[in-house]
Amino acid sequence: MIIATDLSLDRGSKNLIKSSSFTIHPNHKVGLVGANGCGKSSLFAALLGELQPDSGDVNMPSSWDVATVKQETPALGQSALDYVMDGDKEFRQLEQKLEQARLDDDGNQEALIINHIDAINGYSLPARASELLHGLGFLQAQLGNAVKDFSGGWRMRLNLAQALISRADLLLLDEPTNHLDLDAVIWLQRWLKRFTGTLVLISHDRDFLDDVIGQILHIEHQQAKLYSGNYSAFERQRAEHLAQQDAQFQKQQKEVAHLTSFVDRFRAKASKAKQAQSRLKRLQKLPDLAPAHVDSQFTFSFKTPETLPYPLLALKESTCGYDQNTIILRDVGLTLVPGSRIGLLGRNGAGKSTLIKSLAGDISLINGERYCAQDLTVGYFSQHQLEQLHMPSSAIEHIIRAQPDTTELQARSFLGSFGFNGDKALSPVKTMSGGEKARLVLALIVNEKPQLLLLDEPTNHLDLEMRQALVFALQDFEGAIILIAHDRFLLESCVDEFFLVANGQVGEFSGDIDDYQQWLNEDKKQTLKSTKAVKPNDTVDKKQLRKEQAELRKKASPLRKQADKYEKKVQQWQTQLAEVESVLAESEIYQSEHKARLSALIKQQAQLKGDIEENEMYWLELEEEIEEIMSKVSM
Repeated sequence: MIIATDLSLDRGSKNLIKSSSFTIHPNHKVGLVGANGCGKSSLFAALLGELQPDSGDVNMPSSWDVATVKQETPALGQSALDYVMDGDKEFRQLEQKLEQARLDDDGNQEALIINHIDAINGYSLPARASELLHGLGFLQAQLGNAVKDFSGGWRMRLNLAQALISRADLLLLDEPTNHLDLDAVIWLQRWLKRFTGTLVLISHDRDFLDDVIGQILHIEHQQAKLYSGNYSAFERQRAEHLAQQDAQFQKQQKEVAHLTSFVDRFRAKASKAKQAQSRLKRLQKLPDLAPAHVDSQFTFSFKTPETLPYPLLALKESTCGYDQNTIILRDVGLTLVPGSRIGLLGRNGAGKSTLIKSLAGDISLINGERYCAQDLTVGYFSQHQLEQLHMPSSAIEHIIRAQPDTTELQARSFLGSFGFNGDKALSPVKTMSGGEKARLVLALIVNEKPQLLLLDEPTNHLDLEMRQALVFALQDFEGAIILIAHDRFLLESCVDEFFLVANGQVGEFSGDIDDYQQWLNEDKKQTLKSTKAVKPNDTVDKKQLRKEQAELRKKASPLRKQADKYEKKVQQWQTQLAEVESVLAESEIYQSEHKARLSALIKQQAQLKGDIEENEMYWLELEEEIEEIMSKVSM
């Protein structure tokens, strides 16, 4: 088991966790939650032995194998399948021993090792690795491809698969669903439920947490507290705790007011001096209670549009894609009216983002008609929108630039609903985290009074409190919504109907997320059947296929160059960040004579983390576009 005793963790001069004790029992699945910056990742670092507690202890059995997802993936020539199999370190060690035994012609040792491999089901490892990769969205034909041939987003999935296949006693996962599509999220959910080891999971996806975990470790006000049950149970328990805390605080405040009043009235009177002194001592001995409140109190709503024309936007007999050679969707017919609440379903690369971009007018239709109501205001959210923020400008400057009639006081008041209070509203965008940038884009969209919302993964990098606020705001929105999300709770809470994007078509899907899961299973079976049924003579002419592939690669080439540029930047900054954090891990740096250097290093650490997060988002956005283009190769 994991036992934390009076645990305190600091990062630089910031106290994250203070004098906290908790116990995580073997084979339990625990969700680690709390506001951004509260210390979740630092606790992971402590569990991995990368960060030493400032006081107290955190202990686990020395025999435990601990697995987590690598943050970097070298450009290896090794195949994807072999790379994932490397996650089973015991098997790889036995492989080496077996090779040596054969070189030594040691039959007895060879037999013992073979039996050992059989005992750990080592010979089924390739099949298990294949299953993991299929579940995370890889095609059979891709398993033999070199790691270096995959994009950054897909390498992240390879790292996740490598962690999942390990023989870990403790599995630490930090936001594993962040860059997965809904299909992969559903698969991962099922896999983790079957996992027999101890799991500690950081996630901002409440539905994912509800389905997978049985306990919540919540960090709030520098305290780590363990709750039994899933996330919904935690919310109920926390609400009860906050109500009790508030009642105790209010009761105490009444007592404080009464005692203070007596002391103030009679302190100077000799006849009452002893009584006044006695009450003063009681005041000093009262427990230090705080008013009940939560970490973040985001509350915003979409402004009522001045007009709601009917229809708002429509596509008729439309062909969507990048040009005649890269057609993604055909014969699209879609009409959006006030009150439309549509969730888009479909596999990664099927064309969901292409459809949204076509609706937004970001890419022109190849054929067909796009009708747009007069004076229509579209609120379009994608990772691309984050890139368009002006890095040197503050949140206030963005609001005033968009609405010049807005005063600074009005801008401050409005931005407070999105968590930009005090100096945060004046900080330049370049210093913001990914979550803060996403909140600013949402604020700008809300401020425009849109009649139509096109939202492509709006919850990436948002914490649970902000996600909840977004759900409430979308539920009250009077216009139309089209939503792409891997967050099941968001989809089920905010949409009334689903459309399926598959096989180059867009059509209504008569079911819910559970039905979509069944569709995924059936579609997978059909794909496997059709693959087996194809004979060599039935395959597309190889010369023609190579020509098509070459054309598609030509179309994707400019995007690839951009993606590679972002990838190189991220890798450089990750190397620099590792060097900075290596210095910060040394105790000497915290001595008083190194105060200036410590301050500079902490500032550099924050800057590098922000740069990495920002560029990863742009990188993944580009990779998604490339995937959509290249998915047409096999069609």
